[in-house]
Amino acid sequence: MTSPGLALRERLRLMIVTDPHPACGHPLSRVVAECLEAGATAVELRDKEADGAELLERAVELVRLTRRRGALLVVNDRLDVALAAGADGVHLGPEDLPVAAARAIAPAGFVIGYSTDDPREAEIAARDGADYLGVGAVYGTASKPGLADEAIGPERVGRVLQAAGLPGVGIGGIDSGNAAELAAVGAGVAILSAVMQSPVPAETIREIVAAIESVGSARS
Repeated sequence: MTSPGLALRERLRLMIVTDPHPACGHPLSRVVAECLEAGATAVELRDKEADGAELLERAVELVRLTRRRGALLVVNDRLDVALAAGADGVHLGPEDLPVAAARAIAPAGFVIGYSTDDPREAEIAARDGADYLGVGAVYGTASKPGLADEAIGPERVGRVLQAAGLPGVGIGGIDSGNAAELAAVGAGVAILSAVMQSPVPAETIREIVAAIESVGSARS
């Protein structure tokens, strides 16, 4: 497992959430490597179709890439795969293993993320041992059924993170045109479709990095 190095908030600045079949046609490992080179600071390995063995193989491959760049790697849903691969952490949802149960068996320094858009639920997750939150869908998303018309907005993301006292990422419909709005409320961004559906993922990452950095420039 990698050393935390950077503060978790900084490591969550720009997370890419993977799709097993990037639209650009390149292997996922190549896409992830190029995105890390372009400025992504975290990766969430997400594959709802892969079995445990396949997911472990991909996780081990991505661990090598993220360690090389000092980036964070978390595995969606599967605590067992994350631990077996030596990933930095796991990202859990309401239907997964409870945060408290995961914390009870995870080693020291292991990162646990949790998905919620409810401030009270965020407080409970923090109490139970979550390290960060994924909050959305910020602008709606087609990557999860039933969320195409849901849009909680960046202000809600900020309120949820503040209630929990945790760092986190906004997710859902985020691209270079709205990423700065998340940065302005103190949240990182998690990107799935805008990167995985891009013909040139690394260029998309560079555009999002520029948008995020524009917030810091405006404040200075």
